[in-house]
Amino acid sequence: MSIAAERKAEVIKTNATKTGDTGSPEVQVAILSERIANLTNHFKTHGKDNHSRRGLLKLVSTRRSLLDYVKRKDEARYKSLLEKHNIRR
Repeated sequence: MSIAAERKAEVIKTNATKTGDTGSPEVQVAILSERIANLTNHFKTHGKDNHSRRGLLKLVSTRRSLLDYVKRKDEARYKSLLEKHNIRR
């Protein structure tokens, strides 16, 4: 499931570190978290949709890699990301 353009712009705006920022790890994690939440809600009604489940696992893996990168670079940014997006570790 993708995100509506307006919602994606809002997520980018709230998580950007500077103006025009779309590629920082914070923004990428926020977008992935939004997509993961949408897919999680999708599976509440479509439990047997295994093709989308594979995509969900790939999104979770990508987000995990980004979070590992942030943790290597700056522990404080990592902890704030986990708290901001309610990510369990």
